Amino acid sequence: MREYFEASSRVPVLCATLLSTLILVVAVFPSLPIGGELIDVKAGYTYAEALAALDGYGEAGRRAYVWASLTLDTLLPIVYASFLGGLVYRFRPTERWWGLAYLPLAAGAIDLGENVQIVLMLTRYPDISAAQVASASLFTLSKGYAFLICLALATTLAVVAGGRRARAGLRDLSSARGR
Repeated sequence: MREYFEASSRVPVLCATLLSTLILVVAVFPSLPIGGELIDVKAGYTYAEALAALDGYGEAGRRAYVWASLTLDTLLPIVYASFLGGLVYRFRPTERWWGLAYLPLAAGAIDLGENVQIVLMLTRYPDISAAQVASASLFTLSKGYAFLICLALATTLAVVAGGRRARAGLRDLSSARGR
């Protein structure tokens, strides 16, 4: 697994996974023809809200949503987990901390679990239970928190690493002038 993180932390891979994530989130998902807001971008939802959304999509919208969940929304967690895992691995403060790179993979796994829940609701509609919706909503909420925690971790590690490099550069410059 370490080889995966090493590969994910390379600059070309980081650039490719960031670009792929942005394209999916900014251009692809908003243009999906589902006839309403994607339920998995909400911060949780009730049984009544889920039923209203699923009904509003219509049959064609639900089919499009199932296709997107099984393809594009399977790709998205893989791509963003690779990006965030690569950042965490690249900017870890010491070698012992490399295991933190697993956290974005866990966030991606929660997202994939949410996709399963969404597909089950979409394909079983209108025969879905309140328990099914509660489970899907919990996955959606958990995915959001897990992603934000991993984003904060990767950002913090990158900023700290940048600060260390800047201080080291200033020390090198200062010692070069002192000679």
